[in-house]
Amino acid sequence: MNITKNYNEKELILSIEGRIDTITSADLDKEINDELGNFNSLIMDFTNLEYISSAGLRVLIATQKKLKADNIPFVIKNVNDTVGEIFRMSGFNKILKIE
Repeated sequence: MNITKNYNEKELILSIEGRIDTITSADLDKEINDELGNFNSLIMDFTNLEYISSAGLRVLIATQKKLKADNIPFVIKNVNDTVGEIFRMSGFNKILKIE
């Protein structure tokens, strides 16, 4: 998994490439937590994400809970069919904001 961080003013865009799984989910969680307080909006770009496991889904839901407490918008964009199907099967498409 590769993570590219870009700031647009106070909006953080994380572009994720590869797989978010049991091995890499902790790295994603750390990247997000390291940036907390530096942004007022978070966008995750999944254009190049190939797969997300339940461990990755846990990171997303934990992130949403943290950000929602502070009224910080969190959006997931550019989800491919494979990852979209995982979101639909898990019901996360109804929990997370996916564009």
